[in-house]
Amino acid sequence: MKIGENIYIDAITDRILRIHSSDTKTGSFAVEEDLGLKRGLREITGAGKSVTAVETDYLTVYAEKDGTLKIYDKRQKILCADYEGEQEPEIQKLSEEESEQMRQEGHVVHAGEDDCKFRVVKKLFGDEVIYGLGDKTGFLNKKGYDYIMWNSDNPDPQVENPTFRAMYKSIPFFIVLREESVYGIFMDNTYKSYFDMGFESSQYYSFGAVEGELDYYFIAGDTIADIVEGYTGLTGRAPLPQMWTLGYHQSRWSYASAEEVLCLAKNFRTYGIPCDAIHLDIDYMDHFKVFTNNEETFPSLEKLSDELSQMGIKLVTIIDPGTKAEEGYHMYDEGMENGYFAKDAEGNVYHNAVWPGDSVFPDFTSKKVREWWGNQTKILTEQGIRGIWNDMNEPASFKGPLPEDIVFSGDDLPRLHKEVHNVYGHLMAKATYEGLKKHDGRRPFVITRACYSGSQKYTTVWTGDNQSLWAHLQMSIPQMLNLGMSGMPIVGTDIGGFGAHTTPELLSRWIEAACFSPLFRNHSAKDTRRQEPWVFDKETLDINRKYIELRYKYLPYLYDLCYEETKTGLPVLRPLVMHYQQDKNTWECNDEYLVGSCILVAPVTQQGARERMVYLPEGIWVDYWTRERITGGCYILKEAPLNICPLYVKAGSILPVYEGLHSIEPEHIKALTLEYYPESTKKTAIFGRKQEVQEECRYVHYQDNGIDFAYENGEYNLYEFIFSEKRSNGLKVKMLHEGFEGKYQDIKAVVC
Repeated sequence: MKIGENIYIDAITDRILRIHSSDTKTGSFAVEEDLGLKRGLREITGAGKSVTAVETDYLTVYAEKDGTLKIYDKRQKILCADYEGEQEPEIQKLSEEESEQMRQEGHVVHAGEDDCKFRVVKKLFGDEVIYGLGDKTGFLNKKGYDYIMWNSDNPDPQVENPTFRAMYKSIPFFIVLREESVYGIFMDNTYKSYFDMGFESSQYYSFGAVEGELDYYFIAGDTIADIVEGYTGLTGRAPLPQMWTLGYHQSRWSYASAEEVLCLAKNFRTYGIPCDAIHLDIDYMDHFKVFTNNEETFPSLEKLSDELSQMGIKLVTIIDPGTKAEEGYHMYDEGMENGYFAKDAEGNVYHNAVWPGDSVFPDFTSKKVREWWGNQTKILTEQGIRGIWNDMNEPASFKGPLPEDIVFSGDDLPRLHKEVHNVYGHLMAKATYEGLKKHDGRRPFVITRACYSGSQKYTTVWTGDNQSLWAHLQMSIPQMLNLGMSGMPIVGTDIGGFGAHTTPELLSRWIEAACFSPLFRNHSAKDTRRQEPWVFDKETLDINRKYIELRYKYLPYLYDLCYEETKTGLPVLRPLVMHYQQDKNTWECNDEYLVGSCILVAPVTQQGARERMVYLPEGIWVDYWTRERITGGCYILKEAPLNICPLYVKAGSILPVYEGLHSIEPEHIKALTLEYYPESTKKTAIFGRKQEVQEECRYVHYQDNGIDFAYENGEYNLYEFIFSEKRSNGLKVKMLHEGFEGKYQDIKAVVC
């Protein structure tokens, strides 16, 4: 529906509006599903000559002729309003000369927003907190900072806002929470864009892009969970992963030979440490040429994969987009013959330097090129490779960034690099995912460093090249939580830090903090201290083993959360505010997280700390280590010696666990144990405070073969476990769906 001179509003659902400046339908890299007919948008008569009013069953929009919007919910409570006052920055504006002087001295200069083709300015009411925007550094709340969406490989140690305004990923989606309302905005524009979340002025926030059309979605709801569900309904949800991918992964840049990798794998078994994957960085390739292997150091990936498989360990290999320009190399020859590489403005294949030296770049905007690239994955899967790790796909390059006028011809719609840059990693992940699905048949395991909104349909992510710094351990928690609220549920960080030198204490605290992160990988760089669990001392080894075993114990719970995500879009790791939105103590809780809704993790992230303050929301919480029961809604001081990460389980929870796993072969998992953390059926005094408790607890558990797509044809089991303290045997099991033959031979329960 046209509103004013150049604004259109479509109702995607009664809670999701698309607001855009052109009635020409253009393709979206993020919203790939057909949204169907626009529905539910009705014009309201009698709003006034200068105002157009439209409504859905949930939202009402008032639009001035100049396009200024005010959006209300069904209670006629204002949710969001365009700013109508004078835009008066509260920070000093520099002249061009002053800006250049500042840059020469190494200062960060906040400039660029003036280059925007359009800028949407929204009112700040004063009580907001803002979440999302992907993997930006800093704290959970993004209010008061500004950011750039421009995928960037910056090797400098990342610090808090606002220095690192651009990172590896561009996810132009954020959530605004106020005391009585919440909404989300997704700006679907792939050009360089700017998000000022109240940095320029405390009166307004803004977002805009240097080119392209105004096109954003307004997502309403009652809770943060509603907003995430609406956003992932648009951009897609992560499919179920193979179960083994939730295990422990060991990596380094680089393991130098097949012999070293085998020795590494044997050490995991010798030291009794669970492990499911070893990753090969770039040195396994022949002169860094993708889809090759070094015949001297890795003469047979197939033999190596087979030997690892006998120990229950899978092999994952890195792949970069930069393709060596070398005649006789099959990737270069085929790509040149078919016109598969990006070109400069004169029509010549564009060259830059990456790890192989002189390199060219595949045009992933073309479906033909994506199919060609995806077909190359067969070279690896036939040798037993079980996953592909996409790196350097911002795209990174060594001889300066790719010019903005590099041409990606696509199949029928040429685009310039300035439009493609932010989706290059997204399209590479899509090509990899589709290739693995076609040639391997199992659920693809893809990791990517760069991505865009919607990449969750094809890949997991990690936060990029962090450092062995306590500040990076601290930042990893809000980074992962904001990625989760940005639609990316399968996330992780390089445990121990990628660059610099870790210490036994830092590695110990990091493995504790990351124990439940969906991607659970230790990774480090060349010329840094090694970080395998056994390289320091017995105490560090024991702590690593303890928390890796704890991770494997709760794998069925993590897998259940992955299943839940496919239905709701909710991430595995969640900020406390997601489940305790009315409790303002949770709004800016940067150093704790929930695993689903049942487990609260409060890692120690300060060097030398042996105790910490923990905030427990309302309800009864059970200390995992001591079984002490604590009534929440308060802060507590928890002792935390080096081998203790404070963990709490919500009373009334049922948690499914596996026992004794050192690698994940789903076909060998025959037994399930249920941990029940009960609430008394009576009013129970805990620390002198009384609280009503529930009489019955329910939990739904998902089970399938953990490997392929048979579940899409109904080959899965869905159990409902019901505990009641009034029932003599406590546990009742109901089968909600029965389609998988490999049912548990034994289900037992323990009361915790």
